[in-house]
Amino acid sequence: MVAFQNDYIAGAHPEILKKLTETNLESLPGYGSDHYCESAKEKIKAACGCPEAEVEFLVGGTQTNMIIVSTMLREYEGVVAATTGHVNVHESGAIEYSGHKVLTIPQKNGKIEAAGLRHFLEVFYADGTQEHMVFPGMVYISHPTEYGTLYSKEELENIAAVCHEYKMPLFLDGARLGYGLMSYDTDVTLQDIARICDVFYIGGTKVGALCGEAVVFTKGNEPAHFENRIKKRGALLAKGRLLGIQFDTLFTDDLYFKIGRHAIDMAEKMKEIVREKGYEFFIDSPTNQQFVILKNSDMERIAENVVFSVWEPVDADHTAVRFATSWATTDEDLAALKKAL
Repeated sequence: MVAFQNDYIAGAHPEILKKLTETNLESLPGYGSDHYCESAKEKIKAACGCPEAEVEFLVGGTQTNMIIVSTMLREYEGVVAATTGHVNVHESGAIEYSGHKVLTIPQKNGKIEAAGLRHFLEVFYADGTQEHMVFPGMVYISHPTEYGTLYSKEELENIAAVCHEYKMPLFLDGARLGYGLMSYDTDVTLQDIARICDVFYIGGTKVGALCGEAVVFTKGNEPAHFENRIKKRGALLAKGRLLGIQFDTLFTDDLYFKIGRHAIDMAEKMKEIVREKGYEFFIDSPTNQQFVILKNSDMERIAENVVFSVWEPVDADHTAVRFATSWATTDEDLAALKKAL
């Protein structure tokens, strides 16, 4: 079997495992107060071109989304997201469990548009019964989106302009940010994201780390007593060194970006194979997630040799499936996929 189910099916990049092993017997303070965490934070701030940023480490994407939303919103506010947004469809109600509602707006190719966001806000504030409603307090986007699509710099700037007009922070989920930044079809850099967004995170779990996400507050807006709030939500890792060492390694010698580019190169080769075999794409994704339309009969046959994610039905006879590449994808994996197709 060859696996393209997601981009975290393998453990961790060998350089990370090497560093974890080398530092294993060092005696270090806990809760992220060690020198590896501090070094990683400085490297991330430098890569973002934002020396005044505040950086914090968390273990996984779901807890990161929930903690950012629940600590930055007031109790009467919710978070605005696309109907297909990760916090709405694939977070098991974690946001709602924190006491905040996900307020959905229409999407196009997984993305929200500034005009649609503005219309939603204008309608809300024109409603005389708004005191009986959940107030929009933050805008959530992911880059790449659930469909592997990307925002352009202009799109991000336009959305941010609406957010700031209504005094709402723009939060960018970067669980797969490395793949978005290294796509051949993007004009967005890490520095652009740090400049445009109020808070975002650099995903490690899906981009080479064993686990971990690095949250970046860019406008001096980290919630007060943030560590206290993380612990209150059961998400403060005692052995914070595990996160610091991994991100310190990822941001040494551009490893994070090299990992992203490798996965993109593998995805481009995959696209050539899919086209060669005559299959159609469900959506045009410029990142490491590729969505392919399969006949249901073909899907069952291919599944005998390839692991993939079933995404959504297209019609009675066809289904959209997802193949994801990562730092661990090899040419041999692609050859096996080609044979199975």
